[in-house]
Amino acid sequence: MTDDQAASGASTEATERPSVVLGVSGGIAAYKACELLRRLTESGHDVTVVPTEAALHFVGAATWAALSGKPVATDVWTDAHEVPHVRIGRSADLVVVAPATADLLARAAHGRADDLLTNILLTARCPVVFAPAMHTEMWEHAATRANVATLRERGALVIEPAVGRLTGADTGKGRLPEPDEIFEICRDVLARSGGLDLAGRSVVVSAGGTREPIDPVRFLGNRSSGLQGVALARTAAARGADVTLVAANVSLPDPAGVKVVRVETTEQLRDAVVSAAVSADAVVMAAAPADFRPVATSESKIKKSGDSALTLELTQTPDILAEISADRARPGQVVVGFAAETGDDSGSVLDLATAKLARKGCDLLVVNDVAGGAVFGQPDNRAVILSTDAAPHDVPLGSKTALAHVIWDEVARRLQD
Repeated sequence: MTDDQAASGASTEATERPSVVLGVSGGIAAYKACELLRRLTESGHDVTVVPTEAALHFVGAATWAALSGKPVATDVWTDAHEVPHVRIGRSADLVVVAPATADLLARAAHGRADDLLTNILLTARCPVVFAPAMHTEMWEHAATRANVATLRERGALVIEPAVGRLTGADTGKGRLPEPDEIFEICRDVLARSGGLDLAGRSVVVSAGGTREPIDPVRFLGNRSSGLQGVALARTAAARGADVTLVAANVSLPDPAGVKVVRVETTEQLRDAVVSAAVSADAVVMAAAPADFRPVATSESKIKKSGDSALTLELTQTPDILAEISADRARPGQVVVGFAAETGDDSGSVLDLATAKLARKGCDLLVVNDVAGGAVFGQPDNRAVILSTDAAPHDVPLGSKTALAHVIWDEVARRLQD
C-alpha cells in the first residue's frame, strides 16, 4: 500500500465516524460530562468538546483535551484562520449540550453568539440535544420555560431534567440525567433520520411486572424485567415526546427525559395508567400485569405446617388494556397492547393473539412467543405486530430499542392520519 492509499484509507475511516460536538456549560454537573465523553469516544464517535468559559471553572481544558484527544477552545479567536465557529457546526452530525444551564438555554433561545459554543449552535444544521441541569426554581421559572419552548419549536430536543439530589442539600427536578442515559438518547438521535416526529405529543408507557402480595414476604408475579418498556420510553423521548413511564418493580436506571411513576401491584398500575392517560395521545401497555391476586393477604408471614399444602383463593385483577381501549381518554388516542403468548391445544400463538386483539379493543398488539422463557430479561426481541387496519407486521430478531422504534413508527403514522 502506498502512502497516498494509506492516507486515503485513513481519511475514509475518519469520515465514517459520526462527528459529535459536546458542548459543556458552567454548572456543577459539568463533571458528569466527562463520563458522557468517554461513552461517546469509546463507542467510535469523533467528539469535539466545546466548553464555555464558566465550564472551565469546574473541569479544566486539560481534562477535556486528554479525554477527547483534541485541543479545546472556548472562543472564536483560537485558530481563527480555520473559522471554527462555522466549520465545527457545519461538519457536525450531532450537537449535544450537557449540562445546559439556564444561562446557556437563554442565550441559545435568543440567538446569542458571544462564545464558540453559541456560534456553533447557530451554524449547526444537524440534530441538537440539550440536557438541562439547574436548581428547581430556575427550571420552573417562566423565562426558562419560555426559552425551552422556543428551542423545541425550532426543532431542538430539550430533554427533561431528572428529579433528585441537587447542589448542597437541595432535592428536586433539575438534576442532570445519568450520562449513560444521555448517551442512549444521543445514539438514538444519530441512528434515526425521521427527526422529532413525536414532538408535542404526550405518551404513556408501562413497564415491568406487577406483584400481588401473599404475605409480607411472598408475592404472585411474573418474569418481566421492564427492558422493553424502558426502551419504548427512552426512544419516545428521543423522538421528542413528553413521556410518562409507569414502572412496575423495575430496577433499571430511569431513562433520560422521562417522568417515572413507580408502582407495585396491578391495581396501582391501573390507577397510575388511567390517571396519566387523561392527557396522552398514545398509551403503550408493555407491562405484564399479574392476572390474579389473592383474595386475602396475610398480615404476617405464613409458616410451613408439616406436610400440608397451602391453598390460595385467587381472584382476577383489573383488565387495564381492555379498560383504556374501551374508554379512550381523548379522541384519536392510540392504544398499544402486548401479548406474551405460548401456543396450546386451543390454537397457535398468532391464533390466540388475534383473538386477544379483538377482545381487548386496542389499535395495535405486539405479540411475543415466550415459550421456553424467551424474551424475558433478554436484550433482544422478535415480535409480530397485529393491528385492526393492516396485515401482520413481522419484526425480526433485533434489539429491544429497534423494536421500540418500529412500534413508535406505527403509532406516529396513526397520530398523523
